[in-house]
Amino acid sequence: MSALTSPRTYTLLAAVQAGDAVACAIPLPPITKALDDVGLDPRLRPVLPIVKAASAVGLASVRRFPALARVTTFMLTVYFVLAVAAHVRAKDWSPGLLAASSLLALFGAMTAKGPDVSRQ
Repeated sequence: MSALTSPRTYTLLAAVQAGDAVACAIPLPPITKALDDVGLDPRLRPVLPIVKAASAVGLASVRRFPALARVTTFMLTVYFVLAVAAHVRAKDWSPGLLAASSLLALFGAMTAKGPDVSRQ
């Protein structure tokens, strides 16, 4: 079992996504600034906490529903493709681009590998 396939990794990332959902729901000022910097329409912003909360549930389901967890990593890969594209389109070369790119690579690799379900 590798770190990419470990159910613990999925659970940890679920907690991160849940925290991010809360931070987006508040919204915290750095998140508002980052969304302003990439030009995300304010009408779309209320959707972000819902998407992030749903991804947390999907990642957390890894032990019981590994296929759902894998679909979730795929959808997060798509989400981060869009995030990277938004940063590039806006010419926003901030650390947010590095974070989005890193998460794109992480979730893409997790999708390719899938969760290790041999140890239930």
